[in-house]
Amino acid sequence: MPERPAHLPPETPAWQGDAEEAVLEGRLRAFALPAALLIAFALVRSGLGHFFLRTFVSMWVHEIGHAATAWLCGFMAFPGPWFTPVAETRSPLLALLVSFALGYAAFRSLSAGKHGLAGALGCVLLLQLVCTLLLKLPAAQALIYFGGDAGCLVLGTLCMTTLYARPGTVFHRGALRYGFLVIGACAFADAFEQWWAARTDFDRIPFGANEGMGLSDPSKLTEVYGWTPSQLVGRYVALGCVCLVVLAAVYWVGLRRARLHDR
Repeated sequence: MPERPAHLPPETPAWQGDAEEAVLEGRLRAFALPAALLIAFALVRSGLGHFFLRTFVSMWVHEIGHAATAWLCGFMAFPGPWFTPVAETRSPLLALLVSFALGYAAFRSLSAGKHGLAGALGCVLLLQLVCTLLLKLPAAQALIYFGGDAGCLVLGTLCMTTLYARPGTVFHRGALRYGFLVIGACAFADAFEQWWAARTDFDRIPFGANEGMGLSDPSKLTEVYGWTPSQLVGRYVALGCVCLVVLAAVYWVGLRRARLHDR
């Protein structure tokens, strides 16, 4: 084999960055979600950890859950710390704006070839139309009260699924998905641990009144809207289990895509 001329630079080693990044992504998809949930559930079971988790994370997701449910039902609402003011009657203008925003976003997603996102937005639009046009006022108001901890479960699940966003998306770039993973795990664990424990201990249900804000959400749902404690617990637990099934499916698909990419 002829010798390499001395004036030429040494051969550059093959670029291994993409392979290393793929390995790191595979490990992240395998361990980040279970680790985040385990840590969040451990914090929920501790006194000081639960206080900070609820004050700085899950409380805000809870209030956003109230507000988002109100918007889907056609009510004006503004999420705030520990309390979300909600209008007593529906706003036709708000309902039209929400329908237009969801429809336009679904159309743009479909035009960009993002069929999955377009389908999801279409489902939310259908849900918004049902909640606005078909739900009577008492049922809609009850759903808004239910939407606090339901928001922790549903929005928390959506936040955690951003970990598996496709490369190049806004969630995949930078550290945005890691922040959403932490927020989602904390919010989900806070709500699910409470309602799962309430299956066998109704004392875990936060009945009573909040100072200066009236009855708590569970007290409103049972005393004003006629839900039984068993119905209340069962509906939250059922929703939480559905969210866990969705998380498991997303986790499995994320791992499978990572392994196919490694090949």
